[in-house]
Amino acid sequence: MTGVTRNATAASERVAGGCTGDDGVLIADRQSDVQIDSRRYRVLVRQVLEAEGVPPGTETAVTFVGRDEMAELNEAHMGHTGPTDVLAFPLDLVPGPQTPASDTGIGADPAGAALAGDIVVCPAVAAANATAGKGSRPGHDGSVSAEIDLLVVHGVLHLLGMDHAEPTEAAAMRARETEHLRRLWSHS
Repeated sequence: MTGVTRNATAASERVAGGCTGDDGVLIADRQSDVQIDSRRYRVLVRQVLEAEGVPPGTETAVTFVGRDEMAELNEAHMGHTGPTDVLAFPLDLVPGPQTPASDTGIGADPAGAALAGDIVVCPAVAAANATAGKGSRPGHDGSVSAEIDLLVVHGVLHLLGMDHAEPTEAAAMRARETEHLRRLWSHS
């Protein structure tokens, strides 16, 4: 799993044509490789944000893209060639595991809505990695949907300031991912 880039210029272009709920979560599917359950991922994003103490209504976008679009984003924002599985583009500092509530509101929407950021997921790469992901978290059954669940949770945690560059950071992030996924998969 890769990438987080700070304050990218709406890398996913605030996902034109996405479907959004009243909860501030926008889901857009711009690929045709894997069928996406938009409702599942809207609920998952909202559950993770709530569990991490993020105020309701904080805008968060998840865009599902094909390999070519992901490769372009990966090169433009991370300097890496080829597609990756997930990228996260934090826009604001919102309360989360690594961000104290006193640091929130940077770059907030003039209307007062907090903008957590954008997550971009490539389901084709997730599908290629799914079997290898089996057992990587308790409950990960090697399915494409389990791998995408993991990537969405991973992306949300990046938006909230978590990272995995150092071993201690990676362990903390993995523990949070496991907790969120265990809750999701125990209800599925």
